[in-house]
Amino acid sequence: MVVVAVNAGSSKPFESKWSSKYRGATVEDLDPPAALSLNPSDAISLALLSAFERDYTHLTIVDSQTRALLGYISIPNLQSLLDSGKVITMETPLEELEAFFRGGVTEGEWTQDFAVITDDNRRFVMGVATVQDLEEFAKRRPE
Repeated sequence: MVVVAVNAGSSKPFESKWSSKYRGATVEDLDPPAALSLNPSDAISLALLSAFERDYTHLTIVDSQTRALLGYISIPNLQSLLDSGKVITMETPLEELEAFFRGGVTEGEWTQDFAVITDDNRRFVMGVATVQDLEEFAKRRPE
């Protein structure tokens, strides 16, 4: 069982405008479809095709050996990034990665939390870079 602490220090249960509609229902009552999981080495085209075949909007990414959850892919977000040509490869300069995370604005909040790193042909997922990765890298570098 998962416990969600909404207000730290408060014992009051979470209530929303929909709470009265739940009447004891659980996640099982949503009847979610089985998760479709891919490995980091699977082609992006496989992710898109698999998601579209099943009308899924998100796919989980799991370790090929341990099946441990590594992350997820939002198919609509991935599709829009591919359509706009905004793809991060291993050769992408960190300035471009930061610009991607910040939505093209030099200061302010991050607009993206992570970037899926692909090969130049957008066929294979090479990894994921996060804002935290970029921040840690910058902290370790001398001025």
